[in-house]
Amino acid sequence: MRASLIQIGVTDDESVENRRQRVASLVREAGREGADLVVLPELWTTGAFAYESFAAEAEPLEGVTYEVMAKAASDAGAWLHAGSIPERDPEGPLYNTSLVFSPSGELAAAYRKIHRFGFDKGEAVLMGAGAELVTTRLPETTLGLATCYDLRFPELFRGLVDVGAETLVIPAGWPERRLAHWTLLARARAVENQAYVLACGTAGTHARVPQAGHSIVVDPWGEVLAEAGAGEEVLTVEFDPGRVAKTREQFPALKDRMLGLTAPPRR
Repeated sequence: MRASLIQIGVTDDESVENRRQRVASLVREAGREGADLVVLPELWTTGAFAYESFAAEAEPLEGVTYEVMAKAASDAGAWLHAGSIPERDPEGPLYNTSLVFSPSGELAAAYRKIHRFGFDKGEAVLMGAGAELVTTRLPETTLGLATCYDLRFPELFRGLVDVGAETLVIPAGWPERRLAHWTLLARARAVENQAYVLACGTAGTHARVPQAGHSIVVDPWGEVLAEAGAGEEVLTVEFDPGRVAKTREQFPALKDRMLGLTAPPRR
């Protein structure tokens, strides 16, 4: 399976609309180059730390970004994890919502971020918390969805494994000052869950916060298959989804769990 993680440069001097169209072109290009799955970062339209823009740029689920990304997925003929958007629920608060599209451009899954960052400010007070684990089945693997700060909460990933996740996809807007945590936690989530981790971050600086970049793909043994640098980059890697089952069979640590978290998946 071929995956392309598009580490978008998010800066304050590019309009949301220009970035949206530029990213759609990058998605189509990845499809032309043979990607089966394309992954975008968290809140790439606004910037994950651009708190003052969340309300102004929030969209309904099937808003402009949804339409542009659905068409980009269809044009690319690839599965597209379109990162996340600030979603405006007409009957509730804003949410940090990830969208996954099929190669035909149909919505395959939507995940509202469960763990909000900010410690009683920023995203933690501006957005509502999701409440459901979300997986979606691709022909070769089952994706488990998480977003950025979720990476620090291993129980979420245990729950995703319990409902069938084999590849954990994590869009993020991770700050440069905590880069060491980003790579450490991505590898830890892969090892403890015997799953692939595809973690896609942003580059650039927005709202005066330099971004870490360093999108990363980790295999079920914790080996780094590919890692991006600090700037805008398309990180492409070939991986074998069948290795998850083989790893879990050869080293069946998950069968020895004494404590567990289960929840029904949202598909």
